[in-house]
Amino acid sequence: MTNDSTLKFLTPEQKQKSVETPSHLTLLRPFYPHSYLVIPDFFTREVAEGLRVRASEMLDSFSLEGHPMTTFSTGTGEEKKHIGDDYFLNSGDKVRYFFEEEAFDKQGNLVVPKSQAINKIGHALHELEPKFRALSLSKDMKNLAHDLEFKDPRVLQSMLIFKQPKIGGEVPPHQDSTFLYTEPLSARGFWFALEDCTAQNGALSFAPGSHKKYPVNRRFIRDPSSTGVTFRGEKEHEAPDEEFVLAECKAGSLVLIHGSVLHKSPANRSEKSRYIYTFHVIEGSAEYDGDNWLQPSKDMPFTPLYTTEP
Repeated sequence: MTNDSTLKFLTPEQKQKSVETPSHLTLLRPFYPHSYLVIPDFFTREVAEGLRVRASEMLDSFSLEGHPMTTFSTGTGEEKKHIGDDYFLNSGDKVRYFFEEEAFDKQGNLVVPKSQAINKIGHALHELEPKFRALSLSKDMKNLAHDLEFKDPRVLQSMLIFKQPKIGGEVPPHQDSTFLYTEPLSARGFWFALEDCTAQNGALSFAPGSHKKYPVNRRFIRDPSSTGVTFRGEKEHEAPDEEFVLAECKAGSLVLIHGSVLHKSPANRSEKSRYIYTFHVIEGSAEYDGDNWLQPSKDMPFTPLYTTEP
């Protein structure tokens, strides 16, 4: 286990709160026992603003010409149909744009400006966008992965996620390992606030300790019977609202997310946007399931964090 003196980012108070966990969660030993952790001022507000500006430039400059106008459904219930086209399934080694569901009217026309219509950009910003690559593969991130006891961390599924004013979609309770399943479970989310995240514009809420209470028994996979995707397994856990704790944070904060913790965010009906950047890390020695929706390509395998330069 990592010695206290080597921890680069967890404060003494946070370290004191850590507890011994079951053997299948050995990567969590230096982690906050509630299975998520907000680290304020992980990077400066100036850095956050620079990343936010770059995100805005990307929104302004992308072309609608030839775009399939693919929306991204944030629902995880059976009544919500997720993306099932090539534009989504083949985005793991590309930078692609996905619209908010409420950005269109019933006739399929945009009802908001293009720059305010995008739900997310993904899924290879950590490789292909220089500013986000510099953050994702930085020495700070290598040190933090070491603090979390990753042996061979691999970076995947990087995204800019926008809660656009008035139309930012609700994200129901879910577990990230549903989407990035490994054996043993190893997924961790690294979630960077580029703007202040509040209850009004869509801050995250977590069910503390739910990684121990609710097993990952649901999978988001490539549908073997079609060219789309589907859920396999049981329904999403329905934790009562009182189990969730709001995690408001300022721009420059990093939120660490255990792959098995239930978390959610409300719709953004406010006048303010909520821009964040996020990527995930899995353990290189863990078996990454070939049925997962996201698959590495020959040209871009999952990025080894420790040996890849920014």
